[in-house]
Amino acid sequence: MNRFNKHKTLILFAAVLIMGVSSCRSYQNLSEVPSPDTKGLVRDTVVNATDTITIANIPWKQYFTDPKLQQLITEGLQNNYDLRIAIKRIEEAEANLMMAKAANLPSVSIGAQVNYTQISSGSRGTHVLGYYSNINNVNELGFSASWEIDLWGKLNSQAKVKYANYLNSTENKNLVQTTLIANIANAYYTLMTYDEQLKITKETVISLQKSAETIQSLMTAGQQSAAAVEQSKALLYSTQLSIPDLEKQIRQQENALCILIGRKPGSVDRSTIQEQTVSAHLLDGVPAQMLSRRPDVKQAELTLRAAYSTVDIAKANFYPSLTISSASLGFASGEFSDFFKPANIAANIVAGLTQPIFAKNQLKGNLKIAKAQQEEALLTFQSTVLSAGQEVSDILFGYRCSLNKNENRDNQINSLIKSVDYTQELLKAGEANYTEVLSAQRDLLSAQLNQVNDKLEQLNYGVNLYRALGGGTR
Repeated sequence: MNRFNKHKTLILFAAVLIMGVSSCRSYQNLSEVPSPDTKGLVRDTVVNATDTITIANIPWKQYFTDPKLQQLITEGLQNNYDLRIAIKRIEEAEANLMMAKAANLPSVSIGAQVNYTQISSGSRGTHVLGYYSNINNVNELGFSASWEIDLWGKLNSQAKVKYANYLNSTENKNLVQTTLIANIANAYYTLMTYDEQLKITKETVISLQKSAETIQSLMTAGQQSAAAVEQSKALLYSTQLSIPDLEKQIRQQENALCILIGRKPGSVDRSTIQEQTVSAHLLDGVPAQMLSRRPDVKQAELTLRAAYSTVDIAKANFYPSLTISSASLGFASGEFSDFFKPANIAANIVAGLTQPIFAKNQLKGNLKIAKAQQEEALLTFQSTVLSAGQEVSDILFGYRCSLNKNENRDNQINSLIKSVDYTQELLKAGEANYTEVLSAQRDLLSAQLNQVNDKLEQLNYGVNLYRALGGGTR
């Protein structure tokens, strides 16, 4: 019985420690959130609930097959400043999570203490006959700990919030990465479009120069007027004026692309727009559940999960908290010679139970705020999913409409090429007016430039659909 009394503090210490460790629940089990209604979310698509086929599953190196574009994307993923900042934010969130996890465990330290006390033997506290009496000497060595027992899951809920924030920062990095890849690809295609338009414009200038020379010869022969010559020259000059603007756009696009990939402004190695292929069947249907791959949808969902845990924290604040303010285990003795003997084991524990009484209005207010923030996060989540469906719907329909222009555009250009040839022949034969020739040449240039824009539009739709479905994270 005496032995039990001697060590009952040690037993209590161990019991509290077991209770504290057992209160450490898994912070990774985030709260379930309501699933949004995805029926009919993506308009005019055949949605199969069991279908998991989506271009978002394709790694970006397989989706973008141009080696020069792949090199630019790789460089951008290494050097882009926004992406590097997003990665640093992941590290910050990871550190916050580590601290939140540590809150469930006791704060343990080791220490040593020498307590040497002397009290004089005088009646008024003054020493008598040059010596002191009542000497007390205690030497201590051991571990001390303090922590809050997570009886109601408050600390675990706080860890859940930090874990959700950590995952949120990861999805933010994914969002930056998918957007970056899409921006690089679109900028690359735009740059090649300017190259092609410049090439077409220069070829048209050569053709217009020949037409102006032809009309000049016809005027010399008395078959055309000076007005016809000046009109042909005016069209030539107008076309030549567009060349500096295109060259400026090319230079600016090169610089913008360099900044995007974290490089100093300069030239960009690239292919031609003719080498790029546009798929006629990007996606026959979009499984609505695959919108959950989008980083922004995941972020909204994680924010909602964190809001649920915040409500749990606000509820737990109403209950009493058990705090171990001081707990120690070690050895204590007046002499070092027998310091580590079992008889000198010393244990101490100081615990407190605190129940809020006069802070209820504040606690109620905090709970009300947390519930309102939870509802706000739910509405934001639903709105984000809805907007995602709209974006995918718009891209798919715009892509199909753009493809439908290809056949008519080809027919238009073929007819205009023939029209230019025929009117030039008729002009030489004196059977056509010079305005007909100039009009046909002007229309042909416009149609050729529009055809290049059509291909750029379709390439951009392919890029934007890949991004809109959450592609590019691997």
